[in-house]
Amino acid sequence: MLVDLQNMIGDYFHDVFVNNVDWWVLLGVVAQGLFTMRFVVQWLASEKAQRSVVPMTFWWFSIGGGALLFVYALYRRDPVFILGQGFGLFVYLRNLQFVLRAKARGEDTNSGPG
Repeated sequence: MLVDLQNMIGDYFHDVFVNNVDWWVLLGVVAQGLFTMRFVVQWLASEKAQRSVVPMTFWWFSIGGGALLFVYALYRRDPVFILGQGFGLFVYLRNLQFVLRAKARGEDTNSGPG
């Protein structure tokens, strides 16, 4: 029984990660990488400042990764993914607009390095 389960799981992962790989999957992986980098950038900036900060690059990675994931979701025709990424893009763009306006006025944006 455990051997059968192991074979089923192995076949599943082989199908997902080997048989189903195409350019769209590669785009999705790159998009997810960009999206993940936003947290790495935020974490490193916060460690450097010894306080929680959200650097400008966080928003750029959010927009880049979110936009690519949105395109990927449209291609996959996944309504949950489309709604989630579509709303996220709106929030990221709006926050970036707030940061850029504050910087133009010379205000501290609490965005830290980056």
